[in-house]
Amino acid sequence: MKLTWYGHSAFKIEIDGASILFDPFFTGNPSFPENLSVDQVAEGVTHLILTHGHNDHIGDAVDILKKTGAQLTSNFEICMWANRQGIENISPMNSGGKVNVGPFSVALTRADHSSSFQGGEEAIYLGNPHGVIVEAPGEKVLYHLGDTDIFSDMALINEIYQPKIGLVPIGDRFTMGGKSAALACRRFFDFDTIVPCHYGSFPIIDQTADTFLKEMGEAKDRVASPKPGETLEL
Repeated sequence: MKLTWYGHSAFKIEIDGASILFDPFFTGNPSFPENLSVDQVAEGVTHLILTHGHNDHIGDAVDILKKTGAQLTSNFEICMWANRQGIENISPMNSGGKVNVGPFSVALTRADHSSSFQGGEEAIYLGNPHGVIVEAPGEKVLYHLGDTDIFSDMALINEIYQPKIGLVPIGDRFTMGGKSAALACRRFFDFDTIVPCHYGSFPIIDQTADTFLKEMGEAKDRVASPKPGETLEL
């Protein structure tokens, strides 16, 4: 598995038979690498997954879906909203469900957050926010927590899916801060690799992973902190 972080909560996951974009917020993302373009990142993408409906997660999704023909997997409301924008290749689902999309399967988990799109004078409700589990043959189970607070049912998510790669928001204000994110990782999960996200972009959230790394203590060796645009082999 290859994993590339593009700043904020945007990732590309490359596995056999699929190139998956998560929350492709590129245009307007202060941490998106200046040497990359949206078209470069979108090239070859087969699947696109959205954790929730906020603008800094939907980002360039509609344009990318139109250009690539990739399949959108997300909650029912987001998929129906995208369909009204002209996107036909959709795979709608909801909390607790599991969908096989060919090269991998997707499950949506609870996330403690909100979900709406600021598309005009009024916000558009886009269903509940979620975390995302990705399971693929021969690969470690990956869990993108989405935007969330810590919650005790994370223990159940770990029991059910046993994720080994965690994409964990740490930026505070809108998600867990470093201290609670580290507590979530240490108490509820047995990740082999933790990639912190949702930090270092907008100035009103934490700019570094320092607090998270400090709170991880002896377990900080499991944390991989790539620079935006950097690819990890997992």
